Amino acid sequence: MQALRRVLQFKYFFFILFIFIILISYYRTNVKYQSVYSEEDNSFKLTVVDIKYKDGNDIVTFRGKEKIIGYIKDFPYNVGDIVYIKGDLIKPKNNTIPNIFNYSKYLQSRGINWQINVNYIKKIGCSKSLFYALKKVINNRIRNINNNEYIYAFILGDTSYISNDLKEDYQKIGLSYILTIGSLQIMLIIKVLNKIRLSGKKKIVIHTLIIALYIFLTSGIIGILRSGLCYILKSILDYHKIKFRYHNIILIVGSILLIINPFYIIDIGYLYSFSISLAISLLRKKIKGSYFKKLYLISIIAFIVSLPINIYSNYEINYLTPLFSILLVPFFHFIILPLSIIVFFFPFLNFILEFLTSFVEFLINIFSQLSILTFVYRKPSMIIIIVYYVIIIMFFLNKKYIFIIATFLFIHSNVNKIINENLITFLDVSQGDSTVIKNNNHVMVIDTGGSTLHEYGNDIIKYIKSLGINKINELIISHGEYDHMGEAINLVNNFKVEKVIFNCGSFSNLEKELMEILDKNKIKYYSCIKELNINENKVYFLHTQDYNNENDNSNVIYTELGGYKFMFMGDAGAATEKEILKKYNRFNIDVLKVGHHGSKTSTGIEFINKVNPKYSIISVGKNNRYGHPNKEVLKNLSDSKIYRTDQDGSITFKIKNNKLKIETSSS
Repeated sequence: MQALRRVLQFKYFFFILFIFIILISYYRTNVKYQSVYSEEDNSFKLTVVDIKYKDGNDIVTFRGKEKIIGYIKDFPYNVGDIVYIKGDLIKPKNNTIPNIFNYSKYLQSRGINWQINVNYIKKIGCSKSLFYALKKVINNRIRNINNNEYIYAFILGDTSYISNDLKEDYQKIGLSYILTIGSLQIMLIIKVLNKIRLSGKKKIVIHTLIIALYIFLTSGIIGILRSGLCYILKSILDYHKIKFRYHNIILIVGSILLIINPFYIIDIGYLYSFSISLAISLLRKKIKGSYFKKLYLISIIAFIVSLPINIYSNYEINYLTPLFSILLVPFFHFIILPLSIIVFFFPFLNFILEFLTSFVEFLINIFSQLSILTFVYRKPSMIIIIVYYVIIIMFFLNKKYIFIIATFLFIHSNVNKIINENLITFLDVSQGDSTVIKNNNHVMVIDTGGSTLHEYGNDIIKYIKSLGINKINELIISHGEYDHMGEAINLVNNFKVEKVIFNCGSFSNLEKELMEILDKNKIKYYSCIKELNINENKVYFLHTQDYNNENDNSNVIYTELGGYKFMFMGDAGAATEKEILKKYNRFNIDVLKVGHHGSKTSTGIEFINKVNPKYSIISVGKNNRYGHPNKEVLKNLSDSKIYRTDQDGSITFKIKNNKLKIETSSS
């Protein structure tokens, strides 16, 4: 026992233990989980444990032998209802675009391994649990309050009712955490409970039950879990007169959660919550002065500690974030949060909350457009993350090391000017086209796909930023249809775009709308050009004649990169292909971006025999309504290696020293 006590009293024991458990957790996330369900299961008796909202559907979490999630339009039942379901289990998708949000891993961090497509559902009972009954009452009460998104967020931790655009604005200014719940809510609960005169075991038991209930009501939001469990553990230790430093309590709770669920280690909320709370605990003696001075110091500490996490997950840092924190955090803590709770009990005061949140959203929208101190960073390796934290620890020990952090950040933000690489990525944008070409520090984007904005950000924008790119030299629009240029305005709003290239022929309404934005931002644009330069390479536009339809007027592009020949066909059809064969001598292509998503109207056998591609890329949506790609097209391409975005996800060609490496991102 004495040996164990000496080990526990070792100053760095819990740090070493925590790091060891982190390493084990990374390993465990790659171990295949054995579910109690299988794809053959198709009938279930389940309890509804949580309901959220997204894009017109209710996101329903069921609990049976394990949790299952379903997307159901106008779900007619409530939390605590027991239902009989017939449906098909499917595995949630991994990201099919590199470096973006992984929905499957996210669900696994919440103990969910299956998604169900519901064919039949019927209520067969109702849980007798008081917890579910209380959650149902709270859900129904919030639902009956107009414009209730902040009440959902601050009471239940449900941000699904807040619009994706607004969430993106919060993210741009580095204040996404304002919308999450955690320490502040637990502190409010404890302050209320402390008004009740209790002591000893009775106090610990009642406080623990109340906090456990709140953890249940908020579906185990990580901030509530961390702060709630830390308070409970500290209370028990204090009662038994066992002295533990608070940062060790944080490390113990963090370790326990990882042992229970290793997927927390890839949960951004977990990383933010534990890293920031740990740093504040370790530096608490230095956080002195007035409220605003303390807020300033905490904002700086939180900003510095979360730098590596932000770079790893968001690929950009807004260095005005500490200022925004000082301006907005007190407003949320002292006005919006308390008022949300008050409105829950007194809904007639909701008009005040609506007015104040509208004002805050107005400010956040303005702040999100202040990008003068926003820098983009290439996705770092785990070694780089470790180096960041070593430097941050050095800084907290000695402020003179701030220049090392600044130097490292400067080098990281300019790494693309040093790295020489040829990277061509055919992005999986469902039924659409988008290709990102990076030739050393020169970037060209051909098409943008349709809308790819969802709750966790814009996929194309995220991917481009993950490469450390903040400037697009050329944005080429093959033609003016939505599935090829639907995200063009978003790209222009998020990157410095030097010029935009349109195809020949008349302009579509979408192209005209984009031109208005380009004029407003004084961005040059051209149409019907013949060639342009990418460093030492040339890009050729293979025009033949003007056609009376948008598809055949597509920009058809030919270029050579790293010794390999590429041809991009847009939506050009068989007529354009025949004219290209007559007019140009561009044969024996290495990589062909197949025209019109593999439609039968393109990719004729004569064209393929002449072009003779080694690799054929078909950008196509899974189970699309057009039946793309056509069987005859696949037959015509059978002598080449075919990659399809519906099967392979995004396809990346990496060329170095004239050697080609191909990577896919299938779900």
